[in-house]
Amino acid sequence: MQRVKSTAIRPSEITPREVFLSRRDILKALGLGTSVAMLGALPARAAGARIAFTRNARYSTTEAPNSYADVTTYNNYYEFGTSKDDPAAYAASLQTTPWSVTVSGEAAVTGRFTLESILKPHPYEERIYRLRCVEAWSMVVPWVGIPLGDVLKRFQPTSRAKYVAFKTLFNPGQMPGQRSSVLDWPYAEGLRIDEAMHPLTILAIGLYGEVLPNQNGAPLRLVVPWKYGFKSIKSIVEIHFSEHQPVTSWSAAYPEAYGFFANVNPAVDHPNWSQARERRIGSGMFAEKIPTQLFNGYTNEVADLYRSLDLRRHY
Repeated sequence: MQRVKSTAIRPSEITPREVFLSRRDILKALGLGTSVAMLGALPARAAGARIAFTRNARYSTTEAPNSYADVTTYNNYYEFGTSKDDPAAYAASLQTTPWSVTVSGEAAVTGRFTLESILKPHPYEERIYRLRCVEAWSMVVPWVGIPLGDVLKRFQPTSRAKYVAFKTLFNPGQMPGQRSSVLDWPYAEGLRIDEAMHPLTILAIGLYGEVLPNQNGAPLRLVVPWKYGFKSIKSIVEIHFSEHQPVTSWSAAYPEAYGFFANVNPAVDHPNWSQARERRIGSGMFAEKIPTQLFNGYTNEVADLYRSLDLRRHY
């Protein structure tokens, strides 16, 4: 994969004056000099637009990524329907420009921020992560993004911030799946603060070196590679620092199956099927399943986070 850089600036990439000025004020509030705003800008938002990035080999698996078609046409994104192909069919209705994120709770810097000020200028990193779904399938995806911890530190969470909660956009007009009662909307997810700050946890804005397609969570999604895929909340519009463990959508809907921690664990079965083995998407329905790895293969990096927990009870 090649890094793509361009010195040509298209009219669509020029930041409006009012957006630039508001961004400068936000950067000041976050303790960043206004000169930082001149170092770079977000890539064009259109799906398929290229992103300049550097490969982070330290945190990337050496496994071959799935195809672009696999990753963009087989998705769990109930805001657009419960079938795996619904997101690709219906997510074009989602409008990702403009986009803002509200930050609240136990932090010194809170408010409503543009996506540009949340992410700040790149460099963006590509990290090739395994993604494990609770339905016993898996993918290998080359994500592009930045460490979540780098973003959260700029909001200066207080000592009372033990958890970080997230919410997805609620807009049934753009997200037809939200007209159903399959879940309580908007979608909510959360992490412990140490999980959120872990260097493996990223906010993704792209995949395969391109801007995220809508069906994959544009413009901003969470990726936590040692957890089941339902932790990877998409189209984030709220970040909340909390002293108490937040309510999360799937844990509220079906607590017997979907615990708050959601760590990949082959020894803890879903009530309806075994989690001991998995099938890689794209290998075919009759391909032999492979053994599921504890923490999705990231044991060396994250096991210490859970040293004091019973992984069967805190699933």
